[in-house]
Amino acid sequence: MTSLIAVSQDECAAPPTGSSVRMARLTPLLSGIWLFFLLEPIGEGWRNRDQLSGILGIVVTIVFAAVYMALWLRSRADRQKLMTQPGTRAAVLYIGSLVLLGALMTLLLGGYGLASTPYIGVACVMVFPFRVAGPAVLGLVAADLVLFAVNDWGSPTGLVFGVVAATFAVFGLRMVMTRNIELLRAQQENAGLAVENERTRFARDLHDILGHSLTVITVKAELAQRMLDVDPERTRAELADLERLSRDALADVRRAVAGYRELTLPGELARARNALAAAEIDAHLPQSADEVPTELRELFAWTVREGVTNVIRHSGAHRCEVRLTASSAEVVDDGPGPGAPGTGSGLAGLRERASAVGATVVTRHLSPGFSLQVVRG
Repeated sequence: MTSLIAVSQDECAAPPTGSSVRMARLTPLLSGIWLFFLLEPIGEGWRNRDQLSGILGIVVTIVFAAVYMALWLRSRADRQKLMTQPGTRAAVLYIGSLVLLGALMTLLLGGYGLASTPYIGVACVMVFPFRVAGPAVLGLVAADLVLFAVNDWGSPTGLVFGVVAATFAVFGLRMVMTRNIELLRAQQENAGLAVENERTRFARDLHDILGHSLTVITVKAELAQRMLDVDPERTRAELADLERLSRDALADVRRAVAGYRELTLPGELARARNALAAAEIDAHLPQSADEVPTELRELFAWTVREGVTNVIRHSGAHRCEVRLTASSAEVVDDGPGPGAPGTGSGLAGLRERASAVGATVVTRHLSPGFSLQVVRG
């Protein structure tokens, strides 16, 4: 009877992949082999086939085997769905059916019908919590001992050993299976978090990249509309800039989609100069960024982009200054509004980038104006 452990062994495995798929298809057939031990009660019924009890004993034994295999297939399907056990109602229905059929087998076939008890014990361990399965198995063993003693069916040692050995083995396998399911659930949760983090990163990058470009495009479009009847040459120049900026924005999006997020500090300073001029904000920008170390150039480029974008969008400023040193980058404006919203996704993304290189983001309200500064050290 100890070979019954193989009935539940594949429940401990992870979902099959690769070459194991073919083996997984054969597993129900291989597991059904362990119903071999029910041949004894079937044989007893066959020997008494001239009596109604013998014929009914064979039929009940076959139904018992079918219900057991149905339970096993249900349990296996639940494991593949990362469920450690079926619902309480289904579990009670299956176990109740097996107990009733096992009792009928014993009534019709005598001691041979007790061959059902190891299967019932294994089924209890498969579907019940351990605090319920343990007492249930002890109850089965006690019932076997009483029936052997009352009916003088010989020694119950072999049967009791089979029940205890099979249920203990399946208990250990179920512990492994439960841990595997918990591991798979953790892996799925981590995969979900990774997807969510990637979505957040992509949303941040789109904000950082498109937010600036679309703000400048909007400002230039408004300027071109105002200058259309007043200065056609200026309008033509602004429209040419609109075309160039839209192409640049498209290229930036393509780089973001491809995963390339690098940008240059001189390029951002040039973009800032054009954007501030289009918004009619007096710009004071450094002529070069040579003193900024290599490891901070990308971070400071993002700082300039985020700061200038928010100055144009939110500040209502007349003047904007960008200050660069070897360890800091600062965007200062003189507007009455906030130069950088405290809860914006762009500022949150800037904080993440700064933290990655050991820098901090400092925001200050001035009188008037606003300062956005990134400092390392």
